[in-house]
Amino acid sequence: MIPYLKRFFRNFDYALFFVYLALCLFGLVMIYSASMGWAVLNYGWEPDYFFDKQKINLALAIPVFFLMAFFPYKHYKRRFMMQLMLFVMFTLLILVHFIGTGGASGSQSWIHLGFGNIQPSEIAKIVIVLYFAGIFTKKYENGTLNKLNESVGPPLIVLFFVFVLIMMETDVGNTMIISFVAISVIAASGIKFKSFSKLVGLIGIVITMGLLAIYFMKDTLITPRRLGRLEAFINPFDYELDYGFQIVNGYIAIGSGGLKGLGLGNSNQKFGYLPEPHTDFIMAIIAEELGLIGVLIVLCGLFFIVLKGIMIALSTKDPQARMIAAGISSIIGFQTFVNLGGMLGIIPLTGVTLPFISFGGTSIIILSAAIGILMNVSMFVKHEKTKE
Repeated sequence: MIPYLKRFFRNFDYALFFVYLALCLFGLVMIYSASMGWAVLNYGWEPDYFFDKQKINLALAIPVFFLMAFFPYKHYKRRFMMQLMLFVMFTLLILVHFIGTGGASGSQSWIHLGFGNIQPSEIAKIVIVLYFAGIFTKKYENGTLNKLNESVGPPLIVLFFVFVLIMMETDVGNTMIISFVAISVIAASGIKFKSFSKLVGLIGIVITMGLLAIYFMKDTLITPRRLGRLEAFINPFDYELDYGFQIVNGYIAIGSGGLKGLGLGNSNQKFGYLPEPHTDFIMAIIAEELGLIGVLIVLCGLFFIVLKGIMIALSTKDPQARMIAAGISSIIGFQTFVNLGGMLGIIPLTGVTLPFISFGGTSIIILSAAIGILMNVSMFVKHEKTKE
């Protein structure tokens, strides 16, 4: 055990860990600042209510990070592990439609457990990365990676049902992220461009079939809330008292901050003007209180993690390690884009959180698990290089 611990800390990626930890702690501070008015004015709770809950979430997330950093990533391609991950994921994705509760975004995406809530779509992100990496690693090893007629069915069937189940929650944001993450993992597998193009086309067909299935099974595609958000996306100022209210007040918060911001804790928009300022619009509060400088600091931290994942993927010869690193970095990258894109009006609002910064138990725990897995891959790559 002692030699293993020595090897663990010798290959430990301290830069990745400290950036991850810094983002989590910075997010904790901003959750307190952004949520104190919302907790008091909207719920009559103590101003530190969301702050205290996030402290508990973080206290669970950091041990999860170390647990996943210790666990060898190669085990994820074992048949039993893949079956177990799929069983847990689909059980939760099905249960949420029967016992699920709604959230701030209007989606029925949470399962209440008494001590907290679980969001199955967050779990699905990392399961898709690990499952696709395991499946395509086996195809790589047996030489069938570019033979799409051999064993390509199972991952596409899994993706189809994940897509349908999450879209039925009306969780468009996480459906988008999972679709792009699956494509990113396949792109990192070493597949030839011609085969990759065909596979992306098949995924497009799967997504289309999923949309058609939802349309005929349940009227969730065109809900009044989603239609309103789409109209507000086109011109939020025409709907500034309705579906465009959050976007417009987000713009006001961003514009008020300027370069240096109004100062930590000095936001005006968080006091009843900007809905749910501690979740998907927390970056607007960061911009208002800490200005462009604060925004750039957060973006640099997130960019570092994404770039780190890409560098790890490019530096290893192991296909599973490459796909896992690419998949995890794509989760962080696409989720950041969807969150900021919705806040800035580049894409319609979807209620996706900002990684490591926004309030959310499942989000911070699953992202910590993902960074722990990335850490394990990074340590393997370092150990691999020392043997050369």
